[in-house]
Amino acid sequence: MFIYADNAATTKMSRAAIEAMLTCMEEQYGNPSSLYMLGQRAKEIIEQAREEIAAVIGAQPGEILFTSGGSEADNQAIRSAARIGEKAGKKHIISTAFEHHAVLHTLKKLEEEGFEVTLLDVHEDGLVRPQELEAAIRDDTCLVTVMFANNEIGTIQPIREIGGICRKRGVLFHTDAVQAVGHVPIDVVKDNIDMLSASAHKFHGPKGIGFLYARKGVRLTNLIEGGAQERGFRAGTENVAAIAGMAAALKEAAADMPAEAERMRGLRDRLIAELKEIPHSALNGDAVSRLPGNVNFCFEGIEGESLLLLLDDRGICASSGSACTSGSLDPSHVLLAIGRVHDVAHGSLRLSLGEDLTEEDVDYMVRNVKEVVEYLRSFSPVWRDLMSGKTPFIL
Repeated sequence: MFIYADNAATTKMSRAAIEAMLTCMEEQYGNPSSLYMLGQRAKEIIEQAREEIAAVIGAQPGEILFTSGGSEADNQAIRSAARIGEKAGKKHIISTAFEHHAVLHTLKKLEEEGFEVTLLDVHEDGLVRPQELEAAIRDDTCLVTVMFANNEIGTIQPIREIGGICRKRGVLFHTDAVQAVGHVPIDVVKDNIDMLSASAHKFHGPKGIGFLYARKGVRLTNLIEGGAQERGFRAGTENVAAIAGMAAALKEAAADMPAEAERMRGLRDRLIAELKEIPHSALNGDAVSRLPGNVNFCFEGIEGESLLLLLDDRGICASSGSACTSGSLDPSHVLLAIGRVHDVAHGSLRLSLGEDLTEEDVDYMVRNVKEVVEYLRSFSPVWRDLMSGKTPFIL
């Protein structure tokens, strides 16, 4: 049996996205900047995609800028707000401790350039408290950047309330919505969002393409200089096929969202309930305010990488909050931010569900996770110390 449960990392491309891309690659391969008909048809495809993407998030087409993905969009949004603030003598930025590294590393660079950054606590439930955010805003605050939904624990922030506070205080608000776009409803106007980042491969589009929404009136700073593509804000010949594939995938995801989200929540909650039966385990993040397909657990007394490898042997693709899978022995900064201690954070598992998941798949995952956790604990010296009382349990 094979189950892909790592959709937060990337998703399988949809048939609609593939077909849209094939059409462009085989038939509409002209340069959109060319004056002849083939090039102008490619330009029309780009503008149609811009309209379709804008419609999904309640934006205007002219507010959508195509990028290489979420990381580039995050970088451009944050640096643009920083430059706007700097010109006005404002060099304070507010974010959270569990943002994606595309945000945190950009903020670190800005600190080296003289900006001051305040990272808000996200508490044990993985949620920002709007009142704490408002209290952190100062006269010199130029930007608030808070992710819409966390990439590891799936918690969905009170974005509309946060955006309302920023609008009232005259502070630009950016949200990394890479995990949210195509999975939960978003309306940039009602949610008071000034800038938003998204990446196609998180909603069954191709890799290497994303978009940045920037509200009309927000002046962007270029990251890439060169030609006049994307209204002069992002140089480089456009990837027409990828743009078309992204629009097709997002349009399909938005149409299926209500019914699919409800079905996914049912499977998610059943999976959570079953995994909670494992002794000394804990769900990471709020149980309700989370993405429909996100399940993230810590299991005391085991290592996450061993859990992943053994699940892979049984045909289950998952991920761990432990960054050791990326060559580091440090546990996830997200899990540390919600108060998990190092030893517990190392034993984490993220199952991010996809649209093709079935009840049978849930049964298979539950059975195998329980068996593998029990097996790993059976020869773990850490678990032996916990069971003997030498070391106290944390979970």
